[in-house]
Amino acid sequence: MNERLYDSMGVSVKVRKYGDRNVIDLSEWGRPFARIIARYLKETPVSVMQVTNFHLLITIFCAWLILEDHTIIACSLLIVKGVIDAVDGELARIRERPSHVGRYWDTVADTIGLIAVMWAFGNLFGWTLSLTCTLILATLLQYSLFNHYSILMRALGLGDDTSRIDERVRPVAHPWEKQSNVNILHSVYLFFFSWQDSIIAGLTGKGSKNLVFELTVSSSLGFGMQSLFIFALAVTGHLNYLPELILGVNMSLMALVLLRSRF
Repeated sequence: MNERLYDSMGVSVKVRKYGDRNVIDLSEWGRPFARIIARYLKETPVSVMQVTNFHLLITIFCAWLILEDHTIIACSLLIVKGVIDAVDGELARIRERPSHVGRYWDTVADTIGLIAVMWAFGNLFGWTLSLTCTLILATLLQYSLFNHYSILMRALGLGDDTSRIDERVRPVAHPWEKQSNVNILHSVYLFFFSWQDSIIAGLTGKGSKNLVFELTVSSSLGFGMQSLFIFALAVTGHLNYLPELILGVNMSLMALVLLRSRF
């Protein structure tokens, strides 16, 4: 049985995200703030799903701001979204209520937000439809690579086990969620996202012994870190270089991780 753990603020957390592993997750810079918010929300009626829905609404609002050419405000709110995106997971852990429904819906919500923001940038900068779709697909694969090693590291540290490398087997609902809801969202996940898992699983090798290199480098591809890069481009007036960031820098980092996992 896992011993009860406490975070730096003294909040009781039965299972930390990475368990007993002290990892360098660059995309998790906002998690301390997320824990503070989650601690505040712990005894309130606010549900984990409501938090997820809220950060989806923020992302859609950001897409509208981009269309209106308020890019700096939009990109600053994307950073806020990144912090709130970590709140739902922290709130579930603090309440000791992991959720398969929440895990699947969080992925769906993140993807809807990504498509909305990329479509808005495409309209703003006059990207072709093919370029916009390529950027969306590349970003999804980059997120999947990070998620792949994040899940593997959680398994090594006996941490949060809600997410799995292979989601093809339908999970059994927890007592506090309905199996019918799990079934529906599991089917949605398999239909729209299982291809990402298959591609990444096929491209990665056995990895290094402790996966530190793979997780650390791939964590720079997570939304938390990417939102900071995008904000920097907005402030410096270089958002037009977003395709170069995604298809150039990020894909190079992805290739580096994949090579390291095989050699």
